[in-house]
Amino acid sequence: MDKFSFLNAAHAQLIDDLYQQYLTFPDSLEPSWKSFFQGFDFALENYGEEDNAQPANYVAENYKSGEIPDDILKEFQVVNLIEAYRSRGHLFTKTNPVRERRVYHPTLDIENFGLNSSDLSKVFNSATETGMSKPSTLKELISHLQKIYCDSIGVEYMHINNVEEKQYIRNWIQQNENQAQLSKDEKIEILKKLNQAVAFENYLHTKFVGQKRFSLEGGESLIPALDQLISRASKLGVNEVVLGMAHRGRLNVLTNIFQKSSKQIFSEFEGKEFEEDVFSGDVKYHLGSSKRIKTESGEEVRINLVPNPSHLETVSALVEGICRAKVDQEFKGDYNQILPIIIHGDGAVAGQGIVYEVAQMMTLEGYKTGGTVHIVVNNQVSFTTNYLDARSSTYCTDIAKVTDSPVMHVNADDVEAVVHAVRFAADFRKQFGKDVYIDLLGYRKYGHNEGDEPRFTQPYLYSLISKHQNPREIYKTKLLEDKTLSTEVLEKMDQEFKALLDENFDASKQIERNTMDIFMQEDWKDFPMDKAGDVLKVYDTKFDIEKLKNLAKEIATLPGDKKFIKKISRLFDNRLKQVETDTLDWAQGELLAYASLLSEGNNIRISGEDVQRGTFSHRHAVVKTEDAEETYTPLKQVNENQKFDIYNSHLSEYAVLGFDYGYAMVSPNTLTVWEAQFGDFVNGAQIIIDQYLVAAEDKWKSQNGLVMLLPHGSEGQGAEHSSGRLERFLTLAANENIIVANCTTPGNYFHLLRRQQKFPFRKPLIVMTPKSLLRHPKVISSFEDLANGEFQPILDDVSAEADKIEKLVFCSGKIYYDLLAKKELINDEKIALVRFEQIYPLQMNKIEEILNKYKNRKELVWAQEEPENMGAWSFILRHFRDENIQVISPIASGSPAPGSHKKFEIIQNNIINRVFSTNDEPTNKPLTA
Repeated sequence: MDKFSFLNAAHAQLIDDLYQQYLTFPDSLEPSWKSFFQGFDFALENYGEEDNAQPANYVAENYKSGEIPDDILKEFQVVNLIEAYRSRGHLFTKTNPVRERRVYHPTLDIENFGLNSSDLSKVFNSATETGMSKPSTLKELISHLQKIYCDSIGVEYMHINNVEEKQYIRNWIQQNENQAQLSKDEKIEILKKLNQAVAFENYLHTKFVGQKRFSLEGGESLIPALDQLISRASKLGVNEVVLGMAHRGRLNVLTNIFQKSSKQIFSEFEGKEFEEDVFSGDVKYHLGSSKRIKTESGEEVRINLVPNPSHLETVSALVEGICRAKVDQEFKGDYNQILPIIIHGDGAVAGQGIVYEVAQMMTLEGYKTGGTVHIVVNNQVSFTTNYLDARSSTYCTDIAKVTDSPVMHVNADDVEAVVHAVRFAADFRKQFGKDVYIDLLGYRKYGHNEGDEPRFTQPYLYSLISKHQNPREIYKTKLLEDKTLSTEVLEKMDQEFKALLDENFDASKQIERNTMDIFMQEDWKDFPMDKAGDVLKVYDTKFDIEKLKNLAKEIATLPGDKKFIKKISRLFDNRLKQVETDTLDWAQGELLAYASLLSEGNNIRISGEDVQRGTFSHRHAVVKTEDAEETYTPLKQVNENQKFDIYNSHLSEYAVLGFDYGYAMVSPNTLTVWEAQFGDFVNGAQIIIDQYLVAAEDKWKSQNGLVMLLPHGSEGQGAEHSSGRLERFLTLAANENIIVANCTTPGNYFHLLRRQQKFPFRKPLIVMTPKSLLRHPKVISSFEDLANGEFQPILDDVSAEADKIEKLVFCSGKIYYDLLAKKELINDEKIALVRFEQIYPLQMNKIEEILNKYKNRKELVWAQEEPENMGAWSFILRHFRDENIQVISPIASGSPAPGSHKKFEIIQNNIINRVFSTNDEPTNKPLTA
């Protein structure tokens, strides 16, 4: 069937309209129409007549009568062939170094485009559209297209919608037929890095037999790739690089890119401990590093390898957060000065959901970093899983299509092609500020680790790998053949590096203890680790009362020249009334904490879902005008020299928490806050908490002051919106690694947030924030509380007469106000209600003081809304082993709360009533609805 038969019935006006669209926005057309008009232009230039200079006329007059010359139709068919190479050429490349590629249909055979062997000698004008200098024969054109699209690099870019980006890529790859043009010195430098990569792995394999190292063998060209990428980027204005990667190849990167002494790496293999006994440290292939290096071309670059856990792609989010912090605070908003590089595994980039969450940050206002270079070390296996079982997509890099990012699929054995691809990545990222993906297709010489037997699951693949030369030997042969280097020079290079490794190996035997390389230590010079402790010490969080009142008025006053909806105007009017009546609610306490910190020279970043107004419409840190939706942020007016940024995130917890943790990782002078829309939303980000938040100080000597706000408390809203999973954080708390709080007054919350920046160290702060208490009439504080108070980890019952107290009730959070209402209702003078505002670390001296104060008590109770197996009870029980303490709570449950509001009320009332029961009724009896 004639593939242009659709023209036969087309309306002339339609064709004219489409042609005008083609002239203006060619990529907006359906491909067959676009191909037709391209062919028409080529044909018209050589065969058309002036009075037929419209495609509609041309088709109408010639196609129906069968008088279109065969040469013109052939030109159309050649244009289609060119388009096929551009869109599908990557499927027919030489990118797999160890086995044949899958076969895709239709192929690029000319017969599939209406052409035949007799056309090979014919000259076609469309050749000039592919970068050829003049019209060329079909045979020459095909050879040209094969080199560009089907050699060691396969290019995916036709999915990109931006015409300018697509044209840029086309022009870039058409130069030199997408082949690297390297000088002799450049080739020698590439071989040097490749030699280092191969020799290092071979040396470890010989000296430390059977030890895990997660070798790079089969993907050694990653080392010259990183070296050349950093060098190219530095020439384009990059001053700092942040690199994230999992464990495979990490030791090689540390020694050959980050210049970590191989002596130190060898000593780690010998099992030498770190100097600081207080730190547990981490395995050698998880450690981070920060260095200043000089590239071969002389540029100085600061490079950073982010410490990471085993959990593969988690570090991707941190890399982006770190880079954004640097852009905001150090590079004055210039994204071109810092480069994020993320190294993925093929299984991880296709299988880990956080990859998608991070990808969607690319152009988001609060999370963009000016484009990331993603390098996939593609081993063609995922752990032990064949790639056919590891994904449904054609490529592991198909996530790139989500963000219209280009992909370079490269044969890892062709190191010059690899270098060419990373240079493209640096250039494209600089030009457009977007992500680029490099699919480095190699293999894994051994199993998942060096003690694994890969033939168990891939016997055929590993029979091929066992016979395959490594990339260094392949490149050495190439350089010898083209006479770039002699055998003697190559042997000398090998011997020198081997001698260096031997020297370092011998020296490693003399090392008694290692020194841990601290990630981005320069950014933490004012926060030495020896001050990282004593959370329970009192820190001065006071603030001048008159200045505070002025700030309160300033941030509660809307500009008179802008029109806001009535609800917003009333809300801000009410805030001004609170200032006048000295009755500050929760939102006021929070906003004044931010305002006071800004006025003192701190930056603030807040992010999360719906944080600008607050999930419960309490914050309204950003308001919009009614007519034009122009935004107004009162806190931005407090101090023009400081940054106040608050961003509504996309619907992600895992990646956004990782991003903000990364942001705080290099921002000790910024109060960095992440808020969950509901407390339970943190469930989706548990990996960040487990692997970084609670463990980083112990593993990597890494401080972090991130604040997590988790709305928490039983309000009858069902299981998913009741709990911030307090128990999980308390289970993970040890050695003052985190702070866990559940405040009940705006004043205490104010001081808690301010204290976070007054510490001479940084610790993660987890706050169980209220919901109903946001507008509770008793949850108010005065200016005096804020200005001249301090954070109080324990709040005693100020109304209790100690001698009268028979039951001492410890509690935390919202339940206090429910208990207080009951106490006031029945006028019970025998019960004291004591609030734990900071649950970890516990202020044990204050608790001891309270226990001694209420010496006449007959009962000691912990009361909580959460089921007995959740909340703080297990933690409290561990700390009060010597006290006869009982719990009053709902019975243990797999769910945090009931879905029925009626059932919730029954359970909640039973808790309250049991607290106020007489002591002849057991306080720990089972609770049912």
